[in-house]
Amino acid sequence: MRRPRLRPRQPLTVLIAAGFLVLVVLTAALAPLLAPYAPDSIDLSASLVGTGREHLLGTDASGQDLLSRVLHGARTSLIAPLALLALAALLGVTLGTLAAWRGGWVDTLVSRLTDVMYAFPGLLFVVLIIAVFGAGMTTSVLALALAYAPTIAKYTRSLALSERAKPYIDAYRVQGMGGARICARHLVPNLARSVVGYLVVLFGEALMSLATLSYLGFGAQPPSSDWGLMVQEGQAAVVQGALLPAMVPGTAIAAVVVAFNIVGVWAADRLGSRR
Repeated sequence: MRRPRLRPRQPLTVLIAAGFLVLVVLTAALAPLLAPYAPDSIDLSASLVGTGREHLLGTDASGQDLLSRVLHGARTSLIAPLALLALAALLGVTLGTLAAWRGGWVDTLVSRLTDVMYAFPGLLFVVLIIAVFGAGMTTSVLALALAYAPTIAKYTRSLALSERAKPYIDAYRVQGMGGARICARHLVPNLARSVVGYLVVLFGEALMSLATLSYLGFGAQPPSSDWGLMVQEGQAAVVQGALLPAMVPGTAIAAVVVAFNIVGVWAADRLGSRR
């Protein structure tokens, strides 16, 4: 009698990281219900108050409750990287698949284009785009999507080249199916597991990149509760001995990035092995 195959156990660190991320997503979705104050509520009489019953994580220089701002800021800090990677994946997967399928001068053109993009430091390229089109979260997302697209394109191209050489591709060609239809209905879906695993790994890096731009003043603008902007606004309070305004959002960024890296590496290994 054939024994059922047992599913391997997930490491404890992966379970803890995944549970933490689920908690972050839930708190972001329920922020209006969980936050004790409005994120933009100013109370100068409570400026730089420490932790206590009224303000569990303290307040910033304007008397804004840090817990409320972190909860509301989680929405922007999570949705923006997701939009960034969606745009980058759309462009990168399209270019990578096109280069692998057509080959020849198309492959050479796409490869040279991605090499030119790699020649510029990512942050410098993003800053140049923001300098032309203006600061803001939308511009930052679009600029970073263009910066991430070459990496995804190269990764997709390497996967598509090996997938294209498999017998089922020739079988569909013999049946008279066109190249665009084969790629859209069969080749790209077979790459989806590996690409999604790679995108999960990139999520933490995308979150950190957006937070960096907000910290530098290129991303989210006041009165946004974006975590990177909160760190920048709380930096001045450090000189006065108040660490919480900068430490609370900074800790949130670090914790989420580490958790996504742990879950992302595990997911990439699992999805890659299944493929």
